[in-house]
Amino acid sequence: MYPIIKKEKLADKIYLMDVKAERVAKSAKPGQFVIVKIDEEGERIPLTICDYDEKAGTVTIVFQTVGASTERMAYLEEGDTFQDFVGPLGCPSDLIEEDIEELKKKKIVFIAGGVGTAPMLYLGEQLAKNGHKPTFLLGARSDKDLLQLEEFVKYGEVYTTTEDGSHGEKGYVTQHSILNKVNFEQIYTCGPKPMMISVAKYAKSKGINCEVSLENMMACGIGACLCCVENTTEGHLCVCKEGPVFNINKLLWQI
Repeated sequence: MYPIIKKEKLADKIYLMDVKAERVAKSAKPGQFVIVKIDEEGERIPLTICDYDEKAGTVTIVFQTVGASTERMAYLEEGDTFQDFVGPLGCPSDLIEEDIEELKKKKIVFIAGGVGTAPMLYLGEQLAKNGHKPTFLLGARSDKDLLQLEEFVKYGEVYTTTEDGSHGEKGYVTQHSILNKVNFEQIYTCGPKPMMISVAKYAKSKGINCEVSLENMMACGIGACLCCVENTTEGHLCVCKEGPVFNINKLLWQI
């Protein structure tokens, strides 16, 4: 059993939990995910690793209630447990494999929408620890939907867009003025697929290297059930096994 150490409501229908999972915390890397299950009756739910504390043996997850199983998760409290907390799964971002000194020279922007901010915080934190100050561009419907801004500002510069103009610039992330002011060399993005496709189009048009963190429906986490297949230049690949992080040049999106 994996006990919930902390629970926090971040926004409407969006929650953060710290879960005691020592093995996962010991080996997790930015971009990877876990699959959780409340009990025998619960579904297997894939969730990005938002953060971890190896010393405390805890892993931070962020989720949005979108169905019966996540609705049940929202009712769990500190002290309640998950029957399964499997991970870390998937491949990490290529950014953590790059030479630190070379990364410091790059202008990197993390672009996220909604709960797509989850992998950004962890990756940004790791880069900041190695002396790089990334830029975060976060989008949401309104100021009430922007997540963990106080955490992001610890690791880099933060810019925001909201559809109603209640925080930052009004509009979508790809319309933010910072993208016309700074010549970024690397983009990492996660969020709703239409947003990621829009970011990918922008990256392609500017010749910027871009990684996306896909959120296809997953079940097994090991590439056996084939429900998360994505069409790529290398054929049909399982996002849970070969991803969830992909370079956009590998994806056969219409961009």
